[in-house]
Amino acid sequence: MDFLSCMGLSLIIIWISVHTIYYSFAGRRSSPTRLPPGPNPLPFIGNLLELGSKPHISLTKLSQRHGPILSLRLGHVTTVVVSSSIVAKEVLRTRDQLFCNRTIPDAIQACDHAKYSMPWIPVSAAWRNLRKICNSHLFATKVLDANQANRHLKVQELISEVNESVLKGEAVDVGSAAFKTTLNLMSRTVFSVDLADPNSETASEYKELVWGIMEEIGKPNLADYFPVLKKIDPMGIRRRLAKHFQKMIGLFDRMITQRLESRKSRDYVTTKDMLDTLINFSEEKSEDMDMAETEHLFLCRHMYLLNWPSCTSLEVYINN
Repeated sequence: MDFLSCMGLSLIIIWISVHTIYYSFAGRRSSPTRLPPGPNPLPFIGNLLELGSKPHISLTKLSQRHGPILSLRLGHVTTVVVSSSIVAKEVLRTRDQLFCNRTIPDAIQACDHAKYSMPWIPVSAAWRNLRKICNSHLFATKVLDANQANRHLKVQELISEVNESVLKGEAVDVGSAAFKTTLNLMSRTVFSVDLADPNSETASEYKELVWGIMEEIGKPNLADYFPVLKKIDPMGIRRRLAKHFQKMIGLFDRMITQRLESRKSRDYVTTKDMLDTLINFSEEKSEDMDMAETEHLFLCRHMYLLNWPSCTSLEVYINN
């Protein structure tokens, strides 16, 4: 058994070494000669060490040395960094069609999320269709106006909680309170439920999934810097995130199924939330959007929200 383990480990090391040498030489032959200036990369790891523990500060210092546009070699991935507001405007606004396709982190490939999620799919007919659906049916003025009462209710609940804490002489955790209000506001807008309700079993499950997804997405992943490692997922981030995504999509699937069952009742009164809007749209134009796209659209919205609060406020909220 020990011999087989050593043999397997040796084969993995040889396989990685061969691919590393191949990509190194292939990168030298195919890399463009007109890259922006930047620090000289070290063999194999490139400029990873120059990022340090505070990359934003390190990048500022590097831009002062090499100019507003610089190139870095992060592992085997060539990265261009823009540090000037003028150049950033040129990249993000004037030439956005050329630069809008972003590099997809390996973790986001879990459950094929990158194939359905609007922030990650390249500009194409599918992307334009999703954008049209969002602009016309989810974020239209009439849809937002229909949910004005929900927004007013959640803000009033926040004010009441703050007033209650003031009367008791207790400190108010602004980050946790704001995150809870924003989460409930979003979940009310999408599903007409409070996902931050401590008495809800669904909310408890959701909190665990939120923490698991945040933890995995926040970890540095070797596969993002050394593409040859993507096939084996050495840190297991994609595998663990796939489990969280599957559970989250399963949660959304249950809520969608419950809504579909409720809509069959004669006494059903439309909630005019985003779920009802998407169901109406899919029934009218089933060829434009299927269930998988709907579930990943909800997952995308929730992941966007998870990037809004600081990790500290999120941790406080999860542990309370």
